[in-house]
Amino acid sequence: MPIAGADAGTAAENAKQGIPVSAVKALDMSGLKIISVRDNPELRDLMASNWLRMQAANSAAATDVPDNAPQNTYATVKVDGKVVATLYNAGSVAMTNQAAAMVGDLQDPPGLNGGPDLAQWRAERIAKAVGGTVEKASTAITQSAWKPRETTSSNYSRAQLDAAFEAMMAEQQKAVAQRAGGYSNQRESSRGLADVSA
Repeated sequence: MPIAGADAGTAAENAKQGIPVSAVKALDMSGLKIISVRDNPELRDLMASNWLRMQAANSAAATDVPDNAPQNTYATVKVDGKVVATLYNAGSVAMTNQAAAMVGDLQDPPGLNGGPDLAQWRAERIAKAVGGTVEKASTAITQSAWKPRETTSSNYSRAQLDAAFEAMMAEQQKAVAQRAGGYSNQRESSRGLADVSA
């Protein structure tokens, strides 16, 4: 029973530390000024550059084939007929946990920043570490045929930022109008249902 009394005492102490509702006062909003995002250049440019990066990422995701897609396979490393690592034309690799443990810390050589040459180098090192063999895939390409992924710029011109901000605002206005239109259509259809049942 002393524990229940201790809990009640703690609850009473916590209640004393709170703010009574009678002490709550309304904030004086008379001195506040509403500022449009258009009037805050740093915020406007930040929003526009984030929107541009999002558009670029969405476009790339819709059109690009991932590096680890089957049609991008460069080679496999096999041990006793079983695939323990798959290497891709961009140089990336996927391997079993056991193979990764045997390979350990695989440091890439200087100068190989990606592509089939890096895939070949990694395949040879992995095969040596796991006691396996490299089998080149029919989808392997040469270093000269490989095209690295384009990186998106984060240095936008004033014109790009301004156009992006306007496009972003237009998208937002369109979305608000669609939501408002959907709301009024729902109200009208519900009124029609109410009239029928009346």
